[in-house]
Amino acid sequence: MLTVRCDSEIFAKDGGWFQARWHFSFDDYRDPAQTGIGALRVFNDDRIVAGAHWPMHPHRDIESLTYVVEGHFEHADSLGNNGRLRPGGAQVMDFGHAGALHSERNASDVEPMRFIQFWILPSDPRLPSRVQQRQFTADDRTDRWLQIMGPPAEDGLDLSQDARVLVSRLTAGRRLQHLVGEGRGGYAYVIDGEVSVDGQDLSAGDAARLEGPHHLTIAAASACEVMLVDVPLRFRATGLWARGSPAA
Repeated sequence: MLTVRCDSEIFAKDGGWFQARWHFSFDDYRDPAQTGIGALRVFNDDRIVAGAHWPMHPHRDIESLTYVVEGHFEHADSLGNNGRLRPGGAQVMDFGHAGALHSERNASDVEPMRFIQFWILPSDPRLPSRVQQRQFTADDRTDRWLQIMGPPAEDGLDLSQDARVLVSRLTAGRRLQHLVGEGRGGYAYVIDGEVSVDGQDLSAGDAARLEGPHHLTIAAASACEVMLVDVPLRFRATGLWARGSPAA
């Protein structure tokens, strides 16, 4: 099953120094019809002005995942980690039940920054807080699926949850397929450009919810970049989420 979500239907947040699209309930946005897909709980497309930053703030019981689209992303956290990522860079920050702090900053004083940040809920109650980062290139993801995150021993940064994150930079006329298996869900997002998803035309900012089993076909109508998150629909929630808390 596939359900298209147009960019105009997705919640927009104007914070002055940041502009965001919040796809699921987050912070002060609450929509009982949009609370995620299986273990995927948050999906935000954020743009921030030159030099701006989110100061240190806490999370726990989540895997916070980041993909840099434009600009220079700078990270710091209470565990003593830091680092910068360029477009194509990916980060996984696991927040265990004890929690940790992190911050995001636009490392450029002249250029804006855009990044996608999303949460996947873990099933391991002993999940340690930690950070992984890796810089991928445009060639790595051109006209193919590049798995930037997945279970240990698979390609990409390690996730605790049985989930996978794929990205691709397609040239016009190229196509990709992916099987969302039984008992799994997916979220396909058009980062830039125009595509056909199972014969339906989507453009930048549009998304599609998937419920398996589903054979997904994405065809590029123009040069484009797409992301696909593949998660279990049923999983064991831990920590705050096991108690039904609305926030982490």
